[in-house]
Amino acid sequence: MKARLIVTVIIIFLLLPISVIADETSPVDRLDQLSDEALQMIKLHRYEDAKKLLDYFSEQFVEFSAKGRSFTADELRIVTISYDEAVQAAANATIKHEEKINRVTKFRLVMDAITSPYEPLWTEMESPILTVFGQVKEAAYEGNKDQFHTSLNTFLSLYDMIYPSMKINVETERIQRIDARVQFLDKYRSQILTETASHMELEALEADLQMLFNDMTEDEADPSLWWVIISTGSIIILTLSYVGWRKYKGAREKEKPLSRRQKD
Repeated sequence: MKARLIVTVIIIFLLLPISVIADETSPVDRLDQLSDEALQMIKLHRYEDAKKLLDYFSEQFVEFSAKGRSFTADELRIVTISYDEAVQAAANATIKHEEKINRVTKFRLVMDAITSPYEPLWTEMESPILTVFGQVKEAAYEGNKDQFHTSLNTFLSLYDMIYPSMKINVETERIQRIDARVQFLDKYRSQILTETASHMELEALEADLQMLFNDMTEDEADPSLWWVIISTGSIIILTLSYVGWRKYKGAREKEKPLSRRQKD
């Protein structure tokens, strides 16, 4: 009974700081929430509300940056560009609803990529992107010109949506290799359709994309979380060992008088 009580107290003590931290929303997480709220407003056709949220995001972002948050140069550039596109989408009445969603989604994914380096939201685009790319391949192999261009345009739209976020979470050389293949596919459409040898580019790009998503969605825990798990487990084991030793020692002490009586 005492052992259980001690272990329970230790677990609560160790996890209490984590719980407190989890309940507190950091400034950068709040920025991420604002980007999500703006996207929800866009989806509901509440464009003015979305614009207000984006304006407030800008104010908070400037204030947060002024307090010393060390965004990298690439992060600042990517956030700024995607933010400008989102604001334009919310404010411009001539932009279609679907395009508004795409632009603000791009911005939302960028903010998530900064705050969630482990399995960011853009990796959830794996299924639609690879599905559409499969349609691109099929149309190319069959020589279906109309279907090829339609599917390729859809793929490029999805790729454009996640590209800024990818640049935040993925090493530069890898992104450059993938982007070069995508640009080749777009630039030499007719060649891809007419030359069988060019189909190798399709296979190579598909393999690169599949490997990228696989690598990004591996089960990676935050190193600090592993440290907490190991520390907690070690302390619990040591505590149980100590309690067990005390219990064993107490039992041995009780056996000594009994042994003496038997001898007498």
